[in-house]
Amino acid sequence: MNDFAKRVQEQEKALENIRHKLALLPDQPGCYLMKNGEGTIIYVGKAKVLKNRVRSYFTGSHNGKTQLMVSEIRDFEYIVTGSNMEALILECNLIKTHQPRFNVLLKDDKTYPYIKITNEEHPRLEVTRRVLKDKAKYFGPYPNASAAQQTKKLLDRMYPLRKCGVMPKEVCLYYHIGQCLAPCVKEVPREDYEQITSEIQSFLSGGHEEIRKELERKMHEAAEELYFERAKELRDQIMHIDALMEKQKITTTDKKDRDVFGYAVDKGWMCVQILYMRQGKMVQRNASVFPFYGDPHSDFLSFVAQYYSSNPALPQEILLPGPQLSGAAADADSEEAGEAAAKPPAGADVATTEPTVLTDSAEPTAAEAKAEAAAEAAGLVDAAGGAEALQEWLGIKVLVPRRGLKRQMVGMASDNAKVSLDEKFRLIERDEERTSIAAANLGEIIGLESLHRIEAFDNSNIQGSNPVSAMVVFTDGKPDKKEYRKYKIRSVSGPDDYETMREVIRRRYERVLKENLPLPDLIVVDGGRGQISAAVDVLENELGLFIPVCGLVKDAKHRTAQLMVGDPPEPVALPRDSQEFYLLQRIQDEVHRFAISFHREQRGKSMVSSKLDAIPGIGEKRRKMLLKHFGSVKKIKEASVEDFRPLSIGEKLANDILKALREES
Repeated sequence: MNDFAKRVQEQEKALENIRHKLALLPDQPGCYLMKNGEGTIIYVGKAKVLKNRVRSYFTGSHNGKTQLMVSEIRDFEYIVTGSNMEALILECNLIKTHQPRFNVLLKDDKTYPYIKITNEEHPRLEVTRRVLKDKAKYFGPYPNASAAQQTKKLLDRMYPLRKCGVMPKEVCLYYHIGQCLAPCVKEVPREDYEQITSEIQSFLSGGHEEIRKELERKMHEAAEELYFERAKELRDQIMHIDALMEKQKITTTDKKDRDVFGYAVDKGWMCVQILYMRQGKMVQRNASVFPFYGDPHSDFLSFVAQYYSSNPALPQEILLPGPQLSGAAADADSEEAGEAAAKPPAGADVATTEPTVLTDSAEPTAAEAKAEAAAEAAGLVDAAGGAEALQEWLGIKVLVPRRGLKRQMVGMASDNAKVSLDEKFRLIERDEERTSIAAANLGEIIGLESLHRIEAFDNSNIQGSNPVSAMVVFTDGKPDKKEYRKYKIRSVSGPDDYETMREVIRRRYERVLKENLPLPDLIVVDGGRGQISAAVDVLENELGLFIPVCGLVKDAKHRTAQLMVGDPPEPVALPRDSQEFYLLQRIQDEVHRFAISFHREQRGKSMVSSKLDAIPGIGEKRRKMLLKHFGSVKKIKEASVEDFRPLSIGEKLANDILKALREES
């Protein structure tokens, strides 16, 4: 109770300090850093007006995720900047430095693959995830490595660039099949490389139709001159292009390279969809789904800033959506669309039979103006301000379109983002529904009226050393990790699985009876008839509990093989591809994982203890002191004699410790 009162007192003191700091916030743009009680930065944000934005966290109502973040804030800092652009760059750098848990983060292992034409005397094609400032030409990003590798494979067939990483001393097979100019033995004019790289650049920038027509022309010429093998090679290349290139969805007449962004939010999650347009044609798309905690549009802009901070391969133009509208505002916006074409249905392929000339942004609608006014009042970086800041930073055109085809493209990206987000939730719901149905069906198979709670047990030891056991709980077919329990075996010596099961069942259900905890509908033990009989004997004859017990038997490869139920236990026929069998497999794998991890933990502690305890002059107290001071046996071994002095350990004992540990190694 005293600890609780102390925590409440500390929280009130922190909030009082926050209130004083809120009164001193300036009316300027900048970044703010929210901290928890330990001083760790948990969220970084930017604002057009710091005073309004930071105050908004501590006034009014918020959604559940934002409330969770605000509940952990105990202090904040802020940095004033000269403009929105500076705030955007600073926020991006602070997020990368501190990796706050409530920010939208782009993980380093999520970088996208690019195709690269190297800047060398004899250039090569490569697939890479690192975009460097090395004067090479980069194309992408591609949605996955497979798409990039397929495209490179096609280009390797079409264009005879060098394939070798290190120049060989003689020609290789690639030269003989016409896929290399053999610079290792021949002089290749610079003009030849320039022509090839120009054609590759045109192809990768979306000009594959022109390349296809040129290949068709060459194929017909080869056929007319009776070079049928060459004609067949060209025909195969055309077929590869057709198979690789996706049907185009939108075509524009200005043939610009664009990245079109859209986003959707629901249930505390955000999906950002990027449509990549090259040479005026849509060539691919990518979707990222992640939880968010702040203002949706501000977090979306943070995502875009992080995306381009590690992506120097920029398009000519970026199209962004404005803040999302809701309710009446959204209806008003749709009525005032004016010249805007009707949006395509979500996920639909859109083809323009006639080229459409793109127009620049028109004046904002009344609903959009209202949304931006609200953003302004809250001190957020509004849509136009965010686009302007990005444009100033990146040095390319960034638009928030209001009308015409550009607005339609942004709408399509946002619609597809919404579809991706809906699909995520539907899959979760479907999986939960199937799991619940599987649990109910399993209950019927076993002969139970309901199967709400399952408790499963598994033992772990190595030839009887450090014996442990573990219990996991599944509620309605889903793991309930708060209910998991670990057991150190006390009364059993040696590898006796049956007696271990008896001890654990006895300890678990004695406590259940004593503390009036909920009883399970089914107990699952890892093993067959012997383990089932041991569990039933303790339950019925010692504790007077009549709970159904089943066993999961593994095969020779240590995989779930069959379910055993009844008295005496008999196998139950379950199809291996059924949801019921899959549920049992998950239960057995989870309890085994939990038991093994606990056993490794105990074994590690035991090994540490035995190493130090074997040294004369080291008792339990001194062992604990050494481990607390150095952190591990490895660090003790690497220490010098002088490092032991703060622990009041003399030179002789210190040398004995180091000698014993190093000799053992």
